Amino acid sequence: MIRTFLLITLSAIPSIAYAADPCTKATPDCTRWVSLGGESRSLVYSTYPLDKKNDQIVRALIVVHGQGRDADNYFRTSLAATFLANAMTDTIVISPRFASNNGTGCSDTLAVNEINWPCGGDSWRSGGTSTSNKSLTSYDFMDAIVRALTSKANFPNLKAIVISGHSAGGQFVTRYEMANKIHETAGVPITYVVSNPSSYSYLDPERPSAANNNELRPFGEGRNCTTYDNWPYGLKTRTGYTATIPEDQLKKQLASRPVTYLLGELDVLPLAGFDSSCPAMAQGPTRLARGQAFAAYVNAKYNAQHKVVVVPLCGHNARCMFTADVALPILFPKM
Repeated sequence: MIRTFLLITLSAIPSIAYAADPCTKATPDCTRWVSLGGESRSLVYSTYPLDKKNDQIVRALIVVHGQGRDADNYFRTSLAATFLANAMTDTIVISPRFASNNGTGCSDTLAVNEINWPCGGDSWRSGGTSTSNKSLTSYDFMDAIVRALTSKANFPNLKAIVISGHSAGGQFVTRYEMANKIHETAGVPITYVVSNPSSYSYLDPERPSAANNNELRPFGEGRNCTTYDNWPYGLKTRTGYTATIPEDQLKKQLASRPVTYLLGELDVLPLAGFDSSCPAMAQGPTRLARGQAFAAYVNAKYNAQHKVVVVPLCGHNARCMFTADVALPILFPKM
């Protein structure tokens, strides 16, 4: 009887093997390739495989890196937050790498068949078209990650996906939230956490007035700042993923989807890639002011229900932002 019991018990162990040990180091052992069709692929750091059955996972946290494209560092930050939230065993943590090499400002080393994402202009931050495969945009990469997560064959108990990003990653997330074509059909609720971006995409020509307590009014410097309403700062002259989506649809999606703007109380200095261009300055003098003004704008004018959470004593620092006590319940919603 005892021998029979042991055999039955041991035979059950392989079904939970993948749930036992999350990958917790930003090393090649924790990297996976996401197929984007044909031989094209992009890399992610992940605590668990995306293509293996895992009954234990109930939530997914995706964290998009900043302009340095240092997905390894953002994976470490995400792991720190996951540890503090006591969520290592039931959360899959993913940090995608938007690798870019334009021979000048961006010089990432690309693996064979790894997609080269655009570094400037309508870049990876705003759903720009790949420089190595004109049929793919950076938002297609995120779509592929979401589709992998919503596979019932692999994650049958997944109940929530949180897509977050800091700085340039925050730019990615605010525009992906507005633009993506899979939110309503994913089959799993998706929320978006936008942290400390330098700019947003306004839905019309109004901008906050610094002289009138951020009162929204038609931008009065259009003659001197002719690109203030062009994509990705506004909706004009869109290219890439958003080019074929009607403006009314973008407005509807932006307002209807759940967003939290996670803003650093001390993110008020022009540091760490701060966008000081004319179109960005039209949105406010600091990242904190821009986030508060944009949230107030979409809530008041477009009837959104977006939330603003100001993180005390944090400046432009992803580790400070994502491991703060006020951030953990947003990044790791209770199931």
